[in-house]
Amino acid sequence: MTTRARGVRPSRGYRIFQAVNAVVLTGVVVVTVYPFLTIVARSLSDNAYIVAGKVNLVPRGFNLTAYRVVTSDPAFWTSYRNTVVYTVVATIVSIVLTTCYAYVLSKRHLRGRTALVGIAVFTMFFTGGLIPNYVLVTSLGLKNTVWAIALPNAINVFNLLVMKAFFESLPVELEEAAAVDGLDTYGTLLRVVLPLSKAMVATMVLFYAVSFWNSWFAAFLYMDRQDLLPVTVYLRNLIVGATDATQTGGGLGADDVVQSAATIQSVTIVLTVLPILAVYPFIQRYFVSGILLGSVKG
Repeated sequence: MTTRARGVRPSRGYRIFQAVNAVVLTGVVVVTVYPFLTIVARSLSDNAYIVAGKVNLVPRGFNLTAYRVVTSDPAFWTSYRNTVVYTVVATIVSIVLTTCYAYVLSKRHLRGRTALVGIAVFTMFFTGGLIPNYVLVTSLGLKNTVWAIALPNAINVFNLLVMKAFFESLPVELEEAAAVDGLDTYGTLLRVVLPLSKAMVATMVLFYAVSFWNSWFAAFLYMDRQDLLPVTVYLRNLIVGATDATQTGGGLGADDVVQSAATIQSVTIVLTVLPILAVYPFIQRYFVSGILLGSVKG
């Protein structure tokens, strides 16, 4: 005998939970979206309205001066190209190293597995420090190269542990069958495990790509040449230059900087997050399924 789900009336407690849940989630959405919409409105508003504090969600005195100032500088596009290169290379390096390390740690029969996990977890709480890291990168000859950004931050321990837990949730019988068919460890990983891990890998790609795209301090520390700076450092320097009318940012004229000083920070944020906002919807479905994978045990 079966009961039709549509005939079951939700309890009073469940209806209250739904209402509270809807209110809380709506509040979270508003708190998240409101600041960004305000920033977009400021980036499109006239300088005078921003200084007067009259810009909220709707642009006032539509003005694209700040966008023109930033995008007319060739150094801006050079920095954008650098950011794309750094993000792609660093993400590939991180995915390869994290996947290999996580796959190794997922093998319970591995000797020294506890020590390897302990070494990874140890780095979550203790680091060598800024000066030792700088000396190490410099002594290895990595300054002014993409490897100064990609290698020191190649493995995020949180991502490593998440991927390790996912690999542990895969049926052992699949790898045993692959071994019977003559596949070695690398063949099993490439031809059996990774095809089943597309959602998890896509999630890790999203995590790493966003992290490297928004990162600026490593490039600020290890890049001495202006033509090697990523867009985050370029725009940071532009903001710093906009605070003083006597300075220039990224080769821009002082008059342009003064004219767009009130909007430059908003334009900076918009131009920085725009590529991520464009890519994120295409990876969203993998992100959701990747997080849920491994949480259900069969």
